[in-house]
Amino acid sequence: MDEKRFALVGIRPLPPPPAETRCKWRRGTPLVSLTLLGAILLGCLLCGWTLPQNPAYMDLAAWGLPPGREHWFGTDSMGRDLFAMIWHGGRLSLLIGLGAAALSGALALLAGCLAGLGPAWLDRLVMRGTELLLSVPELLWVLLLRGVLGGRGPGSLALVIGLTGWPVMARVIRTEARQLRGCGYVQAARCMGAGWFHVLKKHLLPNLFPSMMFMMVMNVRGAMMTESTLSFLGLGLPLEVISWGSLLSLSQRAMLGGDWWSVVFPGAFLAAVLLCLTGIGNWLRGNPGRRESNL
Repeated sequence: MDEKRFALVGIRPLPPPPAETRCKWRRGTPLVSLTLLGAILLGCLLCGWTLPQNPAYMDLAAWGLPPGREHWFGTDSMGRDLFAMIWHGGRLSLLIGLGAAALSGALALLAGCLAGLGPAWLDRLVMRGTELLLSVPELLWVLLLRGVLGGRGPGSLALVIGLTGWPVMARVIRTEARQLRGCGYVQAARCMGAGWFHVLKKHLLPNLFPSMMFMMVMNVRGAMMTESTLSFLGLGLPLEVISWGSLLSLSQRAMLGGDWWSVVFPGAFLAAVLLCLTGIGNWLRGNPGRRESNL
């Protein structure tokens, strides 16, 4: 009998995956948004060492100059170099956005977990409170707290924005927490005597991490937009404090004087950062490379 006609049957090693599946994690990754946002962040962090110009220096002999060799982005109506002001002001705007997002994320996580894992009366109390906050526009709450707390510094502004930006995130966390509460491994942990903090740390937070990352990025974007809106209305940071919002607050006077560069360059940087954050947030919401959830 010819043995060459027969072949062994059994477990065979799988062929190596094609090249396109090996780089599957790159599909949909916002490389442009990540690169542009990273470049802006790096420029804002290193501007104190790389830029010789003092952003607060007023050169009255060079006020209202258009973009040129000496002043790349021109000067404002007080003779300040706009290129240096944008990089130094971006650092403050990003810090306000990150601080407000961190505060609102902590409040949302606490309220959502209390409502999702707590008793029914606590759930109703927290949800009625979030509905009350959401029934009034967020900008009005910001203005109210701004007047009650007082102060016009960056810290107080980040505090006010953070205290008013958590209700929507809390409702999302509460919904996911209630879904996780009925899972078998959570019930088994409770039967073995696991406390509230153990369930939160070991089972709830790992499953909430992807959604929390998306909402935190969106909160940074929303905080920066709120700061710019308040500064544009004259209710945000004072003029001597340089940020992208305070630069945009001079837009009406600049447009009347024909200084278009005082509006275009700060607005372009702010719009670029907001678009990058939007793209990164959408990618985090449907990130195909993250680990599977316990659900």
